[in-house]
Amino acid sequence: MSLLCGEPDSFRPHEINEIVAFFAANGFVRIAGVFSEQQLAALQADMERCQRDLLAGLLPEKCGTVILDDPDAMVEGEPFAHYVCHSTQVSTIADDCANDPVITTVIERLLGPDAWLLDYERFGVVYQDARPGRESGYSRIGWHTDWQSGPHLEIWPSVAFTVHLDATSPANGFLRVLPGSHLGDTEGIPLGFEKVPGEIAVYCDYGDVLLHDAHLWHSAARATEDPPHGVRRHIRGGWHAGSRLAEGHGVEDFVKNAAR
Repeated sequence: MSLLCGEPDSFRPHEINEIVAFFAANGFVRIAGVFSEQQLAALQADMERCQRDLLAGLLPEKCGTVILDDPDAMVEGEPFAHYVCHSTQVSTIADDCANDPVITTVIERLLGPDAWLLDYERFGVVYQDARPGRESGYSRIGWHTDWQSGPHLEIWPSVAFTVHLDATSPANGFLRVLPGSHLGDTEGIPLGFEKVPGEIAVYCDYGDVLLHDAHLWHSAARATEDPPHGVRRHIRGGWHAGSRLAEGHGVEDFVKNAAR
């Protein structure tokens, strides 16, 4: 399959061979129709509950992060948590979605039968709530690969998954990717938000599952509108096929390489 030169279409859950072939060529793939409206609504409601509980001090300490988030972030004059780490450990519906049979079936084809979900260490499966604003702590992220966050680790290869709780667009931000970049290295990857020759925008619909390779060059664009239209929410985690991290590994060796 040739590399993309335009906006990618999504695949349906039963199109496993097509999903795998597209991913192999481009380093990412979009799958539609994995979750029902009821599942997505329940997931969103529980993630909002987790946000409130985190700010109220009701969740385990590791569910918060000062590495990825700004502890002084404010939205509409109130403290705000853009990230809930280890969401699958405090939300049954998040855990169910991360381990959905459609996702695990594709992951097994991509990484093999021994692939494992990194939900217990580092940041786990995170809920992200991106929105613009002068005091916002999370609105965009510069060019990077997931591998760069821990090139010294033996957890690779890896495939990240994202379950979109908002459709993405120029209004609320979207993913920029360089198709096929997972087949090379990171030489020449920009340090910020520059235009990359050959990059495309990946717009996802509500409920889409996006998979991407840990070596794919990608960046998230900032929203161009204020909330509510400028809000971009999702849960995201990574499946791995390398050596498992030991319990208690922590985040001290996390390489925060992407501009914000």
